Amino acid sequence: MIDLDGTLLDTIPDLAAAANCMLTELGMPALPVASIRNYVGKGIANLIERTLTNSMDGKPDPNLFERAVPVYERTYREANGKHTTMYPGVKEGLDLMRAQGYPLACVTNKSERFTLPLLDYVDLSRYFVSVVAGDTLPQKKPDPEPLWHACKQMNVKPHEMLMIGDSLNDAQAARAAGCPVFCVTYGYNEGHDVQSLDVDAIVASLVDATRLISKIN
Repeated sequence: MIDLDGTLLDTIPDLAAAANCMLTELGMPALPVASIRNYVGKGIANLIERTLTNSMDGKPDPNLFERAVPVYERTYREANGKHTTMYPGVKEGLDLMRAQGYPLACVTNKSERFTLPLLDYVDLSRYFVSVVAGDTLPQKKPDPEPLWHACKQMNVKPHEMLMIGDSLNDAQAARAAGCPVFCVTYGYNEGHDVQSLDVDAIVASLVDATRLISKIN
């Protein structure tokens, strides 16, 4: 199982462009991309709340939030994929994993209506036999249910299914699900140091992750 934002793709330019377009339409000042980078990780609703309040834990006025949601969804739909880049080693790592016979799932907190077009746009859909998005189930990461759902779809026991991500969300979800977990050295992680996470390994790329999996096996 592989996370999307911050693990496969650097989507911050698109997310930041959409968030700042939303703020502009609402008559609010734009935010630095660096701030928005820290606000990514727990789905659209959290990103909108954090952007509107410019804080990790702030709660905006409910009326403002209600106005903001459709604006953000429209602006992000327009931006989705246009400025996104793939991290080094992603395609090579996916090719290695597939060549070694590992079935792959993408497990993300991004809504399906944005996830599937984005995977198609960057030509990664073909690698995944399962995609569990942020609205596939009522629960999102760090809840373990999305990981269990992917395991069931792929007929793999949780302790035999590796999660690869970039954030506390991924680490906590994997631990709760009973899955081993690797985290990459890049990504977002809501401003926290990846070295502080409870993970089984920290890897520089998906290529390195594949090599480590082969060594362990």
